[in-house]
Amino acid sequence: MAASLRLCGVRTTPNAGFKRSSLHCQSLSSLSISSRQLEFALSVASASASASGLCGTLEGACRRRVLKISCERGVVDVLEKDETENQSSDNNAEQLTCVMKFGGSSVASAERMREVADLILSFPEERPVIVLSAMGKTTNKLLQAGEKAVSCGVSNVSEIDETVDELGVDNSNISGEDLSEHLEELEQLLKGIAMMKELTLRTKDYLVSFGECMSTRIFAAYLNKIGVKARQYDAFDIGFITTDDFTNADILEATYPALAKRLHGDWISDSAIPIVTGFLGKGWRSCAVTTLGRGGSDLTATTIGKALGMREIQVWKDVDGVLTCDPNIYARAQPVPYLTFDEAAELAYFGAQVLHPQSMRPAREGDIPVRVKNSYNPKAPGTLITKSRDMSKAVLTSIVLKRNVTMLDIVSTRMLGQFGFLAKVFSIFEDLGISVDVVATSEVSISLTLDPSKFWSRELIQQASELDHVVEELEKIAVVNLLQRRSIISLIGNVQRSSLILEKAFCVLRTNGVNVQMISQGASKVNISLIVNDSEAEKCVRALHSTFFESALSELDLEAGYENGSASSFPNGK
Repeated sequence: MAASLRLCGVRTTPNAGFKRSSLHCQSLSSLSISSRQLEFALSVASASASASGLCGTLEGACRRRVLKISCERGVVDVLEKDETENQSSDNNAEQLTCVMKFGGSSVASAERMREVADLILSFPEERPVIVLSAMGKTTNKLLQAGEKAVSCGVSNVSEIDETVDELGVDNSNISGEDLSEHLEELEQLLKGIAMMKELTLRTKDYLVSFGECMSTRIFAAYLNKIGVKARQYDAFDIGFITTDDFTNADILEATYPALAKRLHGDWISDSAIPIVTGFLGKGWRSCAVTTLGRGGSDLTATTIGKALGMREIQVWKDVDGVLTCDPNIYARAQPVPYLTFDEAAELAYFGAQVLHPQSMRPAREGDIPVRVKNSYNPKAPGTLITKSRDMSKAVLTSIVLKRNVTMLDIVSTRMLGQFGFLAKVFSIFEDLGISVDVVATSEVSISLTLDPSKFWSRELIQQASELDHVVEELEKIAVVNLLQRRSIISLIGNVQRSSLILEKAFCVLRTNGVNVQMISQGASKVNISLIVNDSEAEKCVRALHSTFFESALSELDLEAGYENGSASSFPNGK
């Protein structure tokens, strides 16, 4: 179950060039396999058969910098190049210029893969690193397969085989050895889960890693088939070193030099487009495959961008950039043309699905612009995220909703004038490994919410037990009121205009009969958070959007905007 995942990279054909080719007119379906298999297994067979070197291991290449992880001591060493490395490599080769990351919906089918290939080739001036997610819904299907394996057990593997067939594990018609062995390994893993009747977090990460590993192999093989040199990489094999927090690991600093050595070295010796798995890493102690949390491919892309000092990081989604609110809540949501890293980080943290919460940190540290674009509509300008932007007329940038939040009110008169009280409160959450989201304090009370992305990933029984334990421990030092089914509405923008923002926001909420149960302003100075009931949240978002983005309040002249300290000259938002 915890066996090491050893998957070889895609070796390129020697005479292929990074350019359009007459081979491009060939249908991707010419690489077809059994119709019982998932769409993402549809291209490697013929490509692998026609190029015997397509799936050879790269471990013997003397030029490679080797990443060695000592599991026994937990020490990470990035070794220098082997002495036998060819010192005459072309040091004048043009450098990689940008990262292009494509999400699951962008590579969800053969047709979409062809379109993404065309999109990449439409930028001949770029020398990109490509980061791919698993093909659309593959991660969910892999998790369903694992859960079904646990529930079925070995006595009823027919149900498992049905899911395995859907995932493409029946590989009788696959001639590509790499993908065929990979799919066979997935089948064996599911059978092992069925025998153990257990799906641990560690095994879950190993299981879902097959999605990214397969999508990158297929795409790299297709690029090679149409005459574009490409080389596939598994992130956990090229230096993505993480903590051992399975399903939500953090990337360690040792990752950056390791990535730079490997990717830059390979590019100098053979300028094939790198195709890298998103979302994945390797635990520094366990040496096991880890994942970076939902949307972790964004973090993979920005990490590579910082490691290689890229000019730009492009994140290709299925929407026209970052929007003013969730279009599923309010259809008239508009693209946001410019954001700062701080605004983007707050948006991601408080629930905007377009970006991973941690993805802005590497880009900010490397001062590398991030451009969010729509792969279905590549001509749309998208959103450009940079270190700073003109905020002179900005009021609100976006409205974000985070649902299903648990809120705690903690009241104690002993808190008044007493040092160490807050430390006692937060030590309880630390002991249970529960993240706190939004906090507001007064002289005798603390109100806070629990981060649902960290807390609700646990099993339901464990959630209830931990909540009971939290309340029990807190009641030793205070009166505790537990409030569930709450939502956080975050107003992201120019909080220097907080008086105007709050005035109009509370006017809207009063008009709609909504009471705010908690309010907090973030230390980043770009966020104001309001806590309301889940049942009222979507109505609030629609009303707030109408007021702030469909009136003169979206941008204003500061001096013209106030009249005797009020905003009476603006629409009332009703």
